[in-house]
Amino acid sequence: MESKKQIPIWFFIGILLAVYGVLIFASGIYYGWISPLEKKVVLAEYHADVWWGALLIVIGGFYILKFRPGMTDRK
Repeated sequence: MESKKQIPIWFFIGILLAVYGVLIFASGIYYGWISPLEKKVVLAEYHADVWWGALLIVIGGFYILKFRPGMTDRK
């Protein structure tokens, strides 16, 4: 009987983190530099959404690469 390979849940979490990161990063770029809001929030010059988006992309990419299907069997 053939055993079915399972896809780790961490792979899907990595995809979700990367997608959220891209959305947050893109909105940070858009509202930070392309079309700034009229009312600025406190510490807006630090562009926290750009930094958080980039961090989520990096963490998501790590999970995607580490737990991609077919790679969990190897050590």
